[in-house]
This record gives sequence, structure tokens and C-alpha cells, in this order.
Amino acid sequence: MSTASSVLAVNNDLPIRTEKPIHSGKVRSVYWLTESDSARLIKDKGYDVPLDTPLAIMVISDRISAFDCIWHGEGGMHGVPGKGAALNAISNHWFKLFKEQGLADSHILDIPHPFVWIVQKAKPVMIEAICRQYITGSMWRAYAQGERDFCGNQLGEQLQKDQKLEEVIITPSTKGILEGIPGIPAVDDVNISRKDIEDNFAAFNFRQAEDIDLYEKLLKEGFSVISKALHQIGQIFVDTKFEFGYVKDQSGTEKLIYMDEVGTPDSSRIWDAERYAVGDIVENSKEGFRQLLLNHFPEPDILLNKDRMAERSALARDNTLPREVLMSISETYIGIAEKITGQKINISSDPKQEIIAILDKQYQLIV
Repeated sequence: MSTASSVLAVNNDLPIRTEKPIHSGKVRSVYWLTESDSARLIKDKGYDVPLDTPLAIMVISDRISAFDCIWHGEGGMHGVPGKGAALNAISNHWFKLFKEQGLADSHILDIPHPFVWIVQKAKPVMIEAICRQYITGSMWRAYAQGERDFCGNQLGEQLQKDQKLEEVIITPSTKGILEGIPGIPAVDDVNISRKDIEDNFAAFNFRQAEDIDLYEKLLKEGFSVISKALHQIGQIFVDTKFEFGYVKDQSGTEKLIYMDEVGTPDSSRIWDAERYAVGDIVENSKEGFRQLLLNHFPEPDILLNKDRMAERSALARDNTLPREVLMSISETYIGIAEKITGQKINISSDPKQEIIAILDKQYQLIV
């Protein structure tokens, strides 16, 4: 099979029956099902949701994003072989573990194919919930420039780059552009404190103020579960982003759940523990790709400076990365996924046709 054909680069052109526009993000595309298809699947498959719950097909791709841009490689490679399957497998593994340990459910109702989730509509909490156990990345850059207050967390002096913090801290930021919140600029990804959330909990889509405690509890417990599991396979959970939302179960009871993805190399930093012990940082996450890009281009400020977004977009559009770069990322993603799940990640020769066949034969969703 050709490497390019095994990559699912475009995931918003599947013939899935829908009456709404397809939402396509950097990596996933979402197809909202018709009311009748949603109700039929809920009934036929026995999903634990009210009969009138809107359902969607969420299809992951193999696209690789970094610094808010999509990157591509030579030979028509518009993604990383195995990346989508690896990400979904890792998220599925952690969501299952969370549920088994009594933390909370996720928005996923069914997994028809390694690239596909069937999800229920959730009301998202408008917070990027970030947990950190080490000082690195943007946090280290701010610390090195003298910043000591991180979303209400006060850090001491003399910390070193990549050092473990005394305790896991939460550094939330806004998800999307939120307008009319006092003291918070109406731009995406603004750091906020717990007090900001408490004072404006409804604006962040929290149902009640008490749910802030629950979100923090689920965030720290989820982080702890993944951290302990990674420790057992010689990996360090450095930091991660979680997202939360509200859904209803079959009885109509509203509950806070995990959504999007969790504990993946896209949303987290994961380090090799053995190498960290001798002072080396070996990234088993997308951070390695980010560092490669920073080293690859002569002017890293273009990638780091939000005011240079136009130049950054042109850089990603006009530069074809060497094939070995994308294959190296493939090895990282597949390697960490197989370590975490204990199962082999198979790269399909034609993922698009596989998805269409399954959604047609088993779910009757193809037009």
C-alpha cells in the first residue's frame, strides 16, 4: 500500500446522511445525524440517552497540527500514518478506565471503527482545563521572564526548566471567544483563575457554582489515573488538557462528563521516565514535533508569536516537510498507543472506504 493512500487527510467529505453543515476542526470532523437516524440508533443500539438526544458521527483524521496550523509532507503526505487510530485508541482506553474507576462518563456512545466515534450532543463547559505536574513549555518561558502567578497558582523562586512541581496545579484558559465577562479579554485561549470562574460560572456554562468543585475533582482524578498508569510503563505524565460538558442520561438526569479527547499525545506532554532520570527529555507526544519545527525554521518567533499568524500560515502552507519527519511522528504515536493499550495499532490501506462500509452495513447512515 502507498503511504499517502493509508492516510486519512480529508474527513469532511464522507457520504453520511446529515441535514446540517459538517463541522471540521483541525483533526476531527463532526456529522450531526438527522432526528430520525438519531432516534433509530438510540432505540436499536440501546444507548443510555433520552430518545430525542441529537447524535453525531465524529471522524478523526491523520492530519497533524501544531502552532494552530496544519502541516504536510513530501510525496502527497497530508497527514501521519496511524495517527488518528492511535489517538482514538488512547482516548478510548482512558475513558474506559475513568468509567471503571467511577470518575465520570464521556460523550462517546459507540465506536464503530478505529477512526469513528458516535457521540451524544453535550453542552460544553467553555474552559480548556489544563493540569500541570512539571514546569515546561509556555509556562517555563513565562516563568523565565519573571512571571510567578499562573492562574492564581503562586510558584516559588529558583525553579529549573522541566522540574517537577510540588503539587499538580490547574491552569485553565478560555475555550473560544467569550464576550462580556469582566476582566477577561474576548479572545480565544486566555488564562483565567478559579475566582474568574466562580464569579462568572454561568458564562462558562457551569450549571451551578458547586460544579466548579466537581470539574476540578474530575480533572485531578483523571490526571492521577493516567499518571499512575503511565508510570507503570515507564512514562511521565507532564501536563494535559481536558474538556468537560453536560449531557443527559436516559432518565433525563443531567451530568458532567469528559469530552473531546483525553491523555493523548496531541493534548498532553508525555516523557520517557528512564531518560528523564538522567537529565534527558524524550517526548512521546506532539511536543517533539513542535520542537522539531522550532529548530527546522530559521525564525522560531513566527511560530511562537500570535501577532505573526499570517506568516505562520504561509510557512505551513508553503513548506513540505521531509517524509522521514512524518514517519518519525508516526512511530512516536503508534509506539505510545501500543504501550498504553497493550494492543497493536493496525494501519488501514484505505480507511475512508472501511468507514463508509461499516456505517452503511451496520448503521444504515450512508446516502
